[in-house]
Amino acid sequence: MREADSSRLIAQSKKRLRCGDCVKQGRFWWGRPTATSLRWDPRTRTRPSGWCETLGSSIACQAGRRGGASVLAAAVGGSVHLGSDTGGSIRQPAAYCGVTGVKPTYGTVSRSGLVAFGSSLDQIGPIARDAKDASAFLEVMAGPDPRDGTTRTELNGDFLAGEIPRRIGIPRDYFPEAIEPETRAAVEAAIEVLRADGAKIVELDLPMTAHANACYQVVSTAEASANLSRYDGVHIGTRCDHPADLGDLLARSRAEGFGAEVRRRILLGTFVLSSGHQEAFYRRALRVRRRIADDFSRAFAEVDALVAPVSPIPAFKIGERVTDPLALYACDILTVGANLAAIPAASVPGGFTAAGLPIGVQILGPWGGDAAVLALARHFQTLTSHHVPFAPLEVA
Repeated sequence: MREADSSRLIAQSKKRLRCGDCVKQGRFWWGRPTATSLRWDPRTRTRPSGWCETLGSSIACQAGRRGGASVLAAAVGGSVHLGSDTGGSIRQPAAYCGVTGVKPTYGTVSRSGLVAFGSSLDQIGPIARDAKDASAFLEVMAGPDPRDGTTRTELNGDFLAGEIPRRIGIPRDYFPEAIEPETRAAVEAAIEVLRADGAKIVELDLPMTAHANACYQVVSTAEASANLSRYDGVHIGTRCDHPADLGDLLARSRAEGFGAEVRRRILLGTFVLSSGHQEAFYRRALRVRRRIADDFSRAFAEVDALVAPVSPIPAFKIGERVTDPLALYACDILTVGANLAAIPAASVPGGFTAAGLPIGVQILGPWGGDAAVLALARHFQTLTSHHVPFAPLEVA
């Protein structure tokens, strides 16, 4: 997609920030940090200019669709950056960079101006050094928008002063055997911090978690195929030079405008929506999605919030998982559930590996429970210091 095509779209969330107190206080920095080709690669590898690395480490890839924003949030104290989360695109890079990333309840922030990946999954949210700054920005960005019919007309609670959840659920299904031992240890240590602070810890099951990633891949690619059909070189998007005919124009424009990862997902989405396969794949995935949401509803009848890992692994080395898309998609297994169920979730720093790489802790809340998720994130950061590991950069 040409830069000019996306630059014409000014997201409504940015317009709100321009008019809010954040700009008056000098807390919003305009720029264009690194992201992947249409935000679709958990490694920040398919961006036009190459790799993006974790701050302070040349051995690890800054995994995540909003890699540049997360690195800047870690490097520049007091800055807050925007991202869009379809299946973990805010929380994963935040976890890998040791910063705070928030995916609000679906409909909390307007998607007007956002190039859609999965319309029923996408949500804009803040990435910041700590939960306090993220809460302040979400307070400004949130609210209804006549340009986006999916936005919520009423918001539950004050994002800056929510009640701290005291009944904390620990989903056993979010601690699979494949999880790295250091990641497991860091999240368990975070749970013990909350327990020592007086929180009631309740272990519970979310049995549909095992099917969440497969469901997400079907739903997201189907929606992506539909959303990106307009980028044909005729209406909008890259237009190839000197096409021989209409068929050549469409084929070459889409091949030149989309990267390999985007083309792969468009093909998958087109396949699951095709005649003869829609019932077997797409409609079945929608039924699974409903059951995933029901799992969360039952869990939140018992507890106020859930605490779990963000990713089964810390940031991985540059060049790893390049040739195996399935291994790459497995990184999303612990984040996609919140998008499928449309519930709020946040990633907060929870510690470090022996090599010094950050590990994220995920906090999930019920639908509309953004204030509670943010309150627990802020409270956790008063009990720990994992969110202040780097000296801020000097910016002229």
